[in-house]
Amino acid sequence: MIRTFLAVEISDELRAGIVRVQQEIKQRLAPHCTKDVRITWGQPNSFHLTVRFLGETDKQHLPAMREALDRVCQAHAPIEIPIERLQAFPTLQKPRVLWVGPSEEWLRSDAACQLSAWHQEVEACCRSLGFEPDDKPFTPHLTLTRIKRGERQVGQYFPQSGVCD
Repeated sequence: MIRTFLAVEISDELRAGIVRVQQEIKQRLAPHCTKDVRITWGQPNSFHLTVRFLGETDKQHLPAMREALDRVCQAHAPIEIPIERLQAFPTLQKPRVLWVGPSEEWLRSDAACQLSAWHQEVEACCRSLGFEPDDKPFTPHLTLTRIKRGERQVGQYFPQSGVCD
C-alpha cells in the first residue's frame, strides 16, 4: 500500500514565482512570529496542484487507475489557471495552510466551469475505481506553507498585511 493523490505538475517558471512569493512571506512574517510559531514551508520540488487525495492504495491498482484517468484527461482541453492571490485554509484569521491560487473573479469564469466539470469526471472515475467519495469542495490551489502552531498569531498579521486579497 502506498499513500496516493492525483496532482497536476507545474512549470518551472511558476515554481520560481512561487518561491519568490514564499520568500517575501517569510520576510514579512519573521518580525511578527515568536518562537511559539511553527511553520513548515513547502519545498519547491514538491509544489503541485492537488486534484484528489486517494489515501492508501494497493500498488497493483495503479496501472488501471492511470489508464482510466488518462482517458478522462484526454477528453479535455488544457485549462490555464492564473495564480493571482494568496489565501488560507480555513480562514485568514486562523490559517493552517497558506496557498496561492486563482482570483475569485476567475472562479466565476467559463474556464473555471470547465475545470469543475473535469474535476467532477475525475471524482466519478475515482469512485468507479472503488475510492470513497470526496465531499469537500474543490479549490484549485498550490500550498505554500502549513502552520503547525501559532495560527492565531499569524492570523493577526495577515488580514491587515496587504499580502492577501
